[in-house]
Amino acid sequence: MFSTARRKGTRRAADGERPLVQIFVRDNNVDQALKALKKKMQREGSFREMKRHVHYEKPSEKRARQKAEAVRRARKLARKRLQREGLIAAPKKPAPRGA
Repeated sequence: MFSTARRKGTRRAADGERPLVQIFVRDNNVDQALKALKKKMQREGSFREMKRHVHYEKPSEKRARQKAEAVRRARKLARKRLQREGLIAAPKKPAPRGA
């Protein structure tokens, strides 16, 4: 009798989706707002996600990609932990551009 299906068109962030990106345009400076939007989308991985949806990805390719991403994340986390403990040297920061 009762349906557990949600109504079509309702959206929640709990479905694994992130809230939409919001950029404010200050002083009619659209170029600066576009630059900020591109930077946010790059950081979130939106461009990579869009590129991945251009072609169909076989389930085996998807598993391989997800496994490679997990390995990459684990290595990065281990590297950060070792740097905090002082067992390996932290990367050198680049010199300032103006100097």
